[in-house]
Amino acid sequence: MANGGVASAGRSGLIAVDMSTIRPAAARDIGARLLAQGIDFLDAPVSGGEVGAIAGTLSIMVGGQVTAFDRARPAFACMGRNIVHVGDVGAGQVAKAANQIVTGVGVLTVAEALNFAARSGVDPARVREALLGGFAYSKILENHGQRMLDRNFKPGFKSWMHQKDMNIVMQSAHELGLCLPVSAATAQMYNAMVGSGLGEEDSIAILKLLERLSGGEGDT
Repeated sequence: MANGGVASAGRSGLIAVDMSTIRPAAARDIGARLLAQGIDFLDAPVSGGEVGAIAGTLSIMVGGQVTAFDRARPAFACMGRNIVHVGDVGAGQVAKAANQIVTGVGVLTVAEALNFAARSGVDPARVREALLGGFAYSKILENHGQRMLDRNFKPGFKSWMHQKDMNIVMQSAHELGLCLPVSAATAQMYNAMVGSGLGEEDSIAILKLLERLSGGEGDT
């Protein structure tokens, strides 16, 4: 730990909690260095966005010792409803990375489906309505799909943030020697969003990028 940092003055028995989204390997390194000082570490990234944070309904994914988790749980309960101890230090970040895979790919998939419908001359709102009644149903299709139809790209989770998180996914996959082809393609799309000036818009603005790539304006 850096000289003069908070941890350098920490005493044995304390619990340090990190609720940011970082690489699992970085969380494990922090945990090991704190443990050497007798400080427990919990990596506890969240999902649920700004709405969940305001409402106190976040999903909190926690890695670390069970005893430390039990002690910190009352504090987590003030912020979230779905609070899950996933495993050892770093496991929370693995769960968050998995969450970003599912949500990132899901947003891109819904945007592709709606753009496909529109470019085929079919009302995408009716297509979404039909899909909601079958196995294609998802919260992303229900919530974000409607926002795409409404052209509501007001940031809740900005595109550059999802770019950053998908970069964590791809770095971790590289460290593990894993093949994540769909995640890789999605990460490239978020790179393109930031590069094309859409980084400050909500991640669902990936629909705009698809529209541009399909020959449309993608700006309204």
